[in-house]
Amino acid sequence: MTISNRRTFIRSAGAAMLAAPAVVAASSVRAQGVTQWRMQALWDGGTTPMAYEERFCARVEQLSGGTLQIRPFSGGQIVPAAQSFDAVRGGAFEMMKTFDGYTAGRIAAHGFSSTVPFGFPQGDQFESWFYYRGGLEMAQRSYAPAGLTYIAPTTYGEEPIHSRVEIRRIADLSGLKGRFVGLAAAVMADFGVAVSPLPTGEVYSALDRGLIDIADRGDARANFEEGIQEVAPYLLLPGVHQPSTATSYVANTAAYDRLDEQQRVALEVAAREISVSLRQDLIAADGEYLGKFAEAGVEIIRFDPEDVIEGRQRAVDSWARAAGDDALAVEMMESQKDMMRELGLL
Repeated sequence: MTISNRRTFIRSAGAAMLAAPAVVAASSVRAQGVTQWRMQALWDGGTTPMAYEERFCARVEQLSGGTLQIRPFSGGQIVPAAQSFDAVRGGAFEMMKTFDGYTAGRIAAHGFSSTVPFGFPQGDQFESWFYYRGGLEMAQRSYAPAGLTYIAPTTYGEEPIHSRVEIRRIADLSGLKGRFVGLAAAVMADFGVAVSPLPTGEVYSALDRGLIDIADRGDARANFEEGIQEVAPYLLLPGVHQPSTATSYVANTAAYDRLDEQQRVALEVAAREISVSLRQDLIAADGEYLGKFAEAGVEIIRFDPEDVIEGRQRAVDSWARAAGDDALAVEMMESQKDMMRELGLL
C-alpha cells in the first residue's frame, strides 16, 4: 500500500537539520513476530494527557494484532525533555510525543506545525489543515532530513493566558514579562512582551515570585490542577497566543522502516483516534474548569472579537518574520493563510 493510499485508508477509517542517517534503535526488538518500542511523552505521570498516551500505546498493540508493543514513559523519564529530539534521532529510543514548537529555533517550519498565534481558532480547523491541505506531508518533510518520521498530530483547542495583572485589551500586553515558547515567543515579543521561554514546571513559581506577569502553560484543567489560580488572579480568553495546538508523534526513521504495513497503519489510525478523543475531552472539561477558576476567585476576561481580528492582521507580519527565507516554513505559512482566508479569518 502506498503512503497516499494509506492516508486515504486512514481518513476513511475514521479517521535545516543535518541529514545524517539515524541508527536503528538498540532497544527495538523483533522476536517471534513482536516489535517492542519505547516512547517518551511530554506529560507528567498521572495527568490526563499522559493517560491518553497510554491509551494510544494500547490501541496500537490492538490494531497491530499484538505485533507492535510500545511502552510509554512520562516526560523526562528517559532523557530530559529538551534532549528527546536528538535521543530519538540517535536511536536511544524509538519514538517521542513532542511539541514542534520546542524545535522551532532549529527548524523554522516547526513554528507552523505546532501552534500559530492568532491562527486557527479551533482544533478541528488545524487538524483539517494537516489531513486535507497538505500539512501532514509538509510536517513529514520537516523531520525527514534528521532521520525522523513524523507520524501524526494530536490537535486541540486554545490554552488560556494567566495573569497577575489586569488586562482588558491585547494592547495591554505590551510592556509585560511573559512565558511563551515556539512561534508564540516570537509573536508575543512583537506585541511588546518581554518573553522568557521557561519550562512548564517553572511557571507556577515564576508567577508566584513575580518574575513574569503573564504565562502560557497548558489547558484549563491542567493549569487548575497545578494550582495556577493561587498565583494568577486573571485568566484571559481567547488564548490568542495558542488558539489551537498540535503535538506530534515522531519516530526514528530506521526503526519505522522496519515495521510492516499493518503496524504503520496501526500507528496512524491510533494517533487520529487519540487526537479526536483528547480534543473532545478537553472541550468538555473547559467549561467545568473555567467554573472552578471563577469559584476560586479568578476573574475571567474575554478579549473583544474585533480586538482579536485586528491582532491577527498584525500577527501576519510576525509570522512572515519568523518564517524568514526558509522555503518550507513559508510554504506552511502560505497554505495556512489560504485556508484562513477561505474560512473568513483573514
